[in-house]
Amino acid sequence: MHASRTLRSSLMCLGLFFVTPLFGFSQVQAQVAKTGNKPSTLLLGDSATVGEPKDAVPDISLLFAKNLSSADKKQIQDYASAMNESVGYSSNSLEDLMNPAADLYGEGSWTSHVDPFAGRRVSVPNNYTINVKNFTYPLDGVRRVNSKYGYRSRFGRMHYGLDLQLHVGDTVRSCFDGKVRIVDYDRGGYGKYVVVRHPNGLETVYGHMSRQLVKEGDVIRSGDPVGLGGSTGRSTGPHLHLETRFLGIAINPANIIDFGSGIPVRENYVFNSRTYKRSARQSDYVASDHRSSTPAGSTIKVVKVRRGDTLSKIAKKNGVSVSQICKLNGISAKKKLRVGTSLRVSG
Repeated sequence: MHASRTLRSSLMCLGLFFVTPLFGFSQVQAQVAKTGNKPSTLLLGDSATVGEPKDAVPDISLLFAKNLSSADKKQIQDYASAMNESVGYSSNSLEDLMNPAADLYGEGSWTSHVDPFAGRRVSVPNNYTINVKNFTYPLDGVRRVNSKYGYRSRFGRMHYGLDLQLHVGDTVRSCFDGKVRIVDYDRGGYGKYVVVRHPNGLETVYGHMSRQLVKEGDVIRSGDPVGLGGSTGRSTGPHLHLETRFLGIAINPANIIDFGSGIPVRENYVFNSRTYKRSARQSDYVASDHRSSTPAGSTIKVVKVRRGDTLSKIAKKNGVSVSQICKLNGISAKKKLRVGTSLRVSG
């Protein structure tokens, strides 16, 4: 009885926190648009810092969770996730951010190359859906595109990203939640650059910066600063060189984001390997030394482990065998599953 009252009080407090005129959803969104701050910063003050991701409502809910049952805590977490999504704030878990897209990239992909599979033949799924609703425009305000993605006949080489106009010292922000994979300097190319891997499967590259504000291994949220604009490396003037990559393959950023309005073209971008097979990678997508044995042309399906799940239950539900799941994920049939982790069940 006491726990039930505590749960109701918790939900009421959380609801009042967000839906009172003091700070309703529309006001949070207005503040975000006006100041460029994330909801986490608006609601939690300075506690949401680079390397210490905070989920706005779940952190608050912990204040009330001491006397609750597991089911009640789960109800608060579900409610909190819905609230976060309502104000445009990510619900990526710390585990998602510590090991972003690990089930897709596999072991051995955390390299020092922009293309994590450089010099290797990697098996790429024919189609893969990438959720981009967590997107933050990388600069404070929509900027002009100085140079588009595509082949540059004048220079005789491919331009694997697009260039956004900026002033030296402008803040450059991460486009999505993720983990910093590379912070480096390339004198003849990117200059001072940062590569971030994201839970949605993308990696983003930020080049020609005057200063990097993160270090390798930092966990960051969408909109967090990664550096300051500049003109380092092979550059004719201040601009941000932005790339969006999937398994090392450079995707035209304009296919994902409308840079005229600064918002995603659609909530989900569907990668199709046939579109990029010749233009962005000179090898065939076969016979990978990647962690899994994914055949070319397949579609990867990933599921989250829920409470009460076993390998046999997951296998039966998805029409595969336990041995197939074990092979895809490099685990044994006796492995104890942790709630919330990802498992590949096909591809």
